[in-house]
Amino acid sequence: MRPDCTDFRQLFLADAPMMDMRAPVEFAKGAFPGTVNLPLMTDQERQKVGTCYKQQGQAAAITLGHQLVSGATKRERLHAWASFAKAHPDGYLYCARGGLRSLIVQQWLRDEAGIDYPRIKGGYKAMRTFLLETTQQAVEQCDFVLVGGLTGTGKTDVLQQLNNVLDLEGHANHRGSSFGKRATAQPAQIDFENKLAIDVLKKRARGIEQFVLEDEGRIVGSCSVPLELYQGMQQYPMVWLEDSFENRVERILRDYVINLCAEFVDVHGEEDGRLKFAGRMMQSMSNIHKRLGGERFQRLSAILSEALDEQLRSGAVDLHRGWIEGLLKEYYDPMYAYQREAKAERIEFAGDGVQVREYLKARALGKHRH
Repeated sequence: MRPDCTDFRQLFLADAPMMDMRAPVEFAKGAFPGTVNLPLMTDQERQKVGTCYKQQGQAAAITLGHQLVSGATKRERLHAWASFAKAHPDGYLYCARGGLRSLIVQQWLRDEAGIDYPRIKGGYKAMRTFLLETTQQAVEQCDFVLVGGLTGTGKTDVLQQLNNVLDLEGHANHRGSSFGKRATAQPAQIDFENKLAIDVLKKRARGIEQFVLEDEGRIVGSCSVPLELYQGMQQYPMVWLEDSFENRVERILRDYVINLCAEFVDVHGEEDGRLKFAGRMMQSMSNIHKRLGGERFQRLSAILSEALDEQLRSGAVDLHRGWIEGLLKEYYDPMYAYQREAKAERIEFAGDGVQVREYLKARALGKHRH
């Protein structure tokens, strides 16, 4: 029989399969990648047991729990746990704190299904604490460099070619700008933090001690960058990515119009997807209404609306260049120019995609340590 687990590091490095005994409402707030929620009790059952615990104490609560999860209900849940255990002989089970719920499931599996299945000591709480500490330690111990640049210079493209990147936008499933929302939902805040920490853990296990990050705001869509990392990002050295205006327009057209529309079609089907995409684009534009000011908003919205009509009608995307050029010249570029000014003394290198990529690769090998 495999022993109960206390080695969280190994657990995450190995992507160990885990079944979570917590109620669905707890699981939805945050869990770990690849974990399956097979709760001991439903949200309602858990609420009843909780009330009973407050009013009559632990013994009465346990008795009620056994009454609620008995007969056919118990058989059904036991079958699901046993199926998971057989499908994942190298896995583990856990509950909130590694206490009663995981012990009960472990015992039932042993006594009634003949399966010895290890649990994670300390449960969700202990693993979550371990991951929060993983990110904190990296911020304290590792070297970080940021990639900045005007909108559309292809920062993500450059980052994807490096092996020491922490892809905040990827983990947040968001492109980080006002138009950055994807066709699929963003993760819960805790899921975002957990994914990021596991990424850090795995890269450090491979010997990576210097990380490259895109220069982001505090919030990527609805996900907040962990505070200690964000604070660090206010002083890390920077590399500035440059590209021609034409290339930037084409890249934005590709990422935010062509690819995003395809993403929507993929998720919602041809007709529905295209309409939802158009609705999302108009919504994104109206999200920056205040910052654009009335006249500019009206003008750029009209161009966007016409471009979307044409795209829906014929599939042609050429008209989109109009609002993209306008937004860059009148909104994004002045804002970024101001930011670059403020960050000027932190910029240690500037160049195009190829130059920046080569510089960062060399830097990671320790040739450009500051």
